This record gives sequence, C-alpha cells and structure tokens, in this order.
Amino acid sequence: MPISPRVPELGALDVLLSVERLGSMGAAGREHGLSQQAVSARVRSAERLLGIKVFDRGAGGVRPTREGALILEWASHILETANELASGVAALRGERQAGLTVAASMTIAEYLVPSWTVAMRRKYPDVVTSVRLLNSTEVSATVLSGDADLGFVEGPEIPARLRSREVARDHLVVIVPPDHDWARRSTISVQEFTETPLIQRESGSGTRTTLENAVPQCVTPLLELTSCTAVKAAVIAGNAPAVVSSLAVAADLMDGRLTSVRVDGLELPRRLTAVWDPDRGLHGAARDFLDIALASSRS
Repeated sequence: MPISPRVPELGALDVLLSVERLGSMGAAGREHGLSQQAVSARVRSAERLLGIKVFDRGAGGVRPTREGALILEWASHILETANELASGVAALRGERQAGLTVAASMTIAEYLVPSWTVAMRRKYPDVVTSVRLLNSTEVSATVLSGDADLGFVEGPEIPARLRSREVARDHLVVIVPPDHDWARRSTISVQEFTETPLIQRESGSGTRTTLENAVPQCVTPLLELTSCTAVKAAVIAGNAPAVVSSLAVAADLMDGRLTSVRVDGLELPRRLTAVWDPDRGLHGAARDFLDIALASSRS
C-alpha cells in the first residue's frame, strides 16, 4: 500500500507531539534543539500537508483543535511503532547492548526507576541494567563524559550539549510533622517561609535548584542531606520543615506521618527529563529503556 502524500515525516510528527505535551512552540523547540520559529514553521508545514488545523494558538499557549487531537493520537501510535521497528532492527543487527548504564537523580531513582528496570528485565532479559544514583548536576556530567548511556534529571537546568525529553512531571511540596505549628494553619506567607531555615537537599540536586530558582531569597538551610528518605526522617526527628517531591511523600501524607503546607502564591511544578549525548545517539537498550519510561508516564 503506497503511503499517502498527506502523511508528514516522522520528525514532523515528533515535533507536533512535543508541542501538544509541552503546550508551547518555544518549549518544544528547546526539547528538539530548534528555535521557536523553526518549530512554528514545521507545525504550519504539517498542517498544510494534512489539510487540517492541528493547533489553536492563543495568549494562554497552544492547544489542539478537535480534529488535531485525533491527528496527534494517531501520530503517537505511528511513532511508537516506528520506535519498535528501530529497536527490532537494532536487535537483529546485534546492536542491543548486553549491559546498560543509567544515571538517575535521587527522586527518580527511588520512586520511578525501579519499576522501569523491572519492565526492562521482563521485556529484554538478556540486558543487564546498572543504575547510578546521583544528583541532577552529576547525572548530566556523567552522561556527557560517556560513563552513562542515558540519564534522568529533575532540575530545570539541562546542559545545551545534551538532548532531552520529558518523561513525567511532579511538583515540590512543603512538609512538616503533624505537630508542627505550620500544620495547624491553612497557609503561611512567602516571607515566613523564606525566613525559616529548612531541611534541604544538597546543592546540585533538582529539588534544591527548583526551589532556589523559584524562591532565591531563602535563608541558609538548617541541614543538607543527599536523599529524600533522609530528608523525611530529619523532618520528623527535628520537627522542621522541608521541600520534597510529591512522589516522595504521597504515602507519608496519606498515612499522616507528614503534613503538607500551603505557601501563599507559591507553586513548584517541574519536569522530570531524560537526557542523552546526541553525538553518541540513543540506540539499542538505551532507546528501549526510554520507551519504557515514556510508556509508563502515559499509563
């Protein structure tokens, strides 16, 4: 069956899906290493080829049209199938690695990577996956040095030399023990929050960087620790506040061990992102592992 001339190439479909997921041409451009103008041009070209308007553009961002939502759903299936083809061809040519090294920042490593690793083992039992637990800054450096095939970071700052793709989202939560003064209040002011010494993650972690970018005037931390588990334990033992990932405290908030606190006007969303070296590319087991991570975020 000949391919319709109205079907855009795979690269164009990938850009369309990034625009949908990120909600803006600029963000999609940063993900693909393109300018906003180049992304906009690719979107317009795809729309002309399809004969259908895929996105509505407005002051609030970019949203799919009713017809565009269908186009994007079909496009995601096409790309998934194309990736399966690429991985299959790599396997036939013996390109899938017998070993895979993944570097992951602490939160991702503790709360997401284990299930991805199990899925990888089940799907590709011949591949041995090694996971290195680092902070986000160290993950990027490790991938750039070639000591890891694929990395996962939480911070907003990604070196320009790396390619990246969002795999999930979370948000940071201010937590205290149930008997802390803040737990009895509906909200606290940003000023009180910034003037209170917090238990924090170490410098270079995605959590710390996200907080510092949003609230740069925070006072010197009460204590610095290198994992979410240690931070939570210190919050309970020291009766002091901290800022951690929503992934890390979901169970603790549900069973009442910890309490979340609202800071007036402060929202701390963030992207959890896969990174890799474009010079080495993403092939074989590394591509397979990223596909598993992306499929998990969609389920």
